[in-house]
Amino acid sequence: MGAGEGRHTRLIQELVLYAASAALSFVVLVAGLKQLDPNRDAAKKALENKKEISKRLGRPLSQTNQYEDMIASDVVNPDHIDVEFDSIGGLEGIKQSLYELVILPLRRPELFTHGKLLSPQKGVLLYGPPGTGKTMLAKAIAKESGAVFINLKVSNLMSKWFGDAQKLVSAVFTLAEKLQPAIIFIDEVDSFLGTRRTTDHEAMTNMKTEFMSMWDGFTTDRNARVMVLAATNRPGELDEAILRRLPQAFEIGLPDCSERAKILKVILKGERVDDDVDYKQLAEFCNGFSGSDLLEICKQAAYFPLRDLLQEEEKGNSLAQVRLLNQSDLLTSLSASKKVKASRSGFGSVNSLLSKLRGEEGNASSLNTEEAMRILMNLIGNMQTQVQEE
Repeated sequence: MGAGEGRHTRLIQELVLYAASAALSFVVLVAGLKQLDPNRDAAKKALENKKEISKRLGRPLSQTNQYEDMIASDVVNPDHIDVEFDSIGGLEGIKQSLYELVILPLRRPELFTHGKLLSPQKGVLLYGPPGTGKTMLAKAIAKESGAVFINLKVSNLMSKWFGDAQKLVSAVFTLAEKLQPAIIFIDEVDSFLGTRRTTDHEAMTNMKTEFMSMWDGFTTDRNARVMVLAATNRPGELDEAILRRLPQAFEIGLPDCSERAKILKVILKGERVDDDVDYKQLAEFCNGFSGSDLLEICKQAAYFPLRDLLQEEEKGNSLAQVRLLNQSDLLTSLSASKKVKASRSGFGSVNSLLSKLRGEEGNASSLNTEEAMRILMNLIGNMQTQVQEE
């Protein structure tokens, strides 16, 4: 009797030990797999973003899958965007058109429910030279409309697992539908949705096809307040099917003289600037400069008062504060920027000429003698003009 009870007790003990070791092994295995998960950090960040978005929208976002959670890391809360239309100098006509075609349908959808002609825009393209404010306009649209801003990164759509890329593309639109009103922003869209070629990888072709299918609303709500906003400086490289889905296109060109003056005022607003600064004169001297160029000029000029303070301290003089930014500082910075820009232009012309002389394929020249001489003469003339200005 005692021996039977002892065997029974040992059996129970062995079962308990076996269950405990199995449970411990399971915990260790799960913890190890979580540590080895390549998307672990992205999933953690996505979960935090999802909680923040849920708090802002006042409703839980529990009905999201793992792919939507990964895309959630690209979601930007419009309350955290510090760019408004007033922060962008010039482009008054374009800003008004964007307000009517993009912002108003997102703010007041009830005005666009009568008929099909007033249906909200599903795609808007901003194109133009680099540094003209395309990305700033996109941020301002999200801020002014109060729409959730999905700053889509192509790298987040890539996956080593077959079929995951298409699921991630699909998750972009399904998540945007759940967060509507929403704006899906694609910067440098030509790198993702460029012209389809036979040499494209199968995965990239499938991603483009899935993106266009979801964009058309075949598997999503066609009446959802979701818009695709794209920006590029090479619109000619976009696929024709993509251009058809971007019916509203706005050229963001280089600013004219009055727009440059407005941009300078916006940049220097809130800075310690002397009253003698003549914005109109500076704008006239900045012909051919973009808004980004003007910002760099002002940044470089802002160092001159600080440099004077340090020089005075080296001489033993003590100044109460840094002097105000004046017209001379801005003109000096502008002159230096013009030299750099001219040298870049010269190098670009030389490289273009050499590439044409070598031929596009490296075999035969695509440029005849007369064209080569004409380009060389223009290049020499530009260099002479630059020397005379100096």
